[in-house]
Amino acid sequence: MTYTGFLVVGVLADHLGTSRAMAGLLLGVLFARIPWFSKGKLRTVGLLPKPARRPVIVSLLALCLLSFLSQAEYLSALVIGFATAFLLSYPWLRRAMFGRLKSSIFKFAAGRNPPSRTDEGKVIDVEFREKKN
Repeated sequence: MTYTGFLVVGVLADHLGTSRAMAGLLLGVLFARIPWFSKGKLRTVGLLPKPARRPVIVSLLALCLLSFLSQAEYLSALVIGFATAFLLSYPWLRRAMFGRLKSSIFKFAAGRNPPSRTDEGKVIDVEFREKKN
């Protein structure tokens, strides 16, 4: 992912006609989150609202992917494509892995009641007979 960030900053600097440092600072300001106290609660604020962050990152990665494919730099395009796929599948992976981890840990946790059986409290009346030979 670090190499992906390096590639994104390089492509952005190339498109804007600035240095890598200036492009990195621009991205840093765009995605920065700073703590803010509001009504006695700690919150974070930034330029981009939470729902807009992921689409902006995906669009930057798509710009880089198209740029590398147009320049026939396939290895860099592969790295960017992998990062894009990871970014898009991360919420699903996190939910799936966290759910499995949680179910395996809390299934046998001490102090938890096991699921109640449906046949508890029922009496089965059976008659036994002996066979005589």
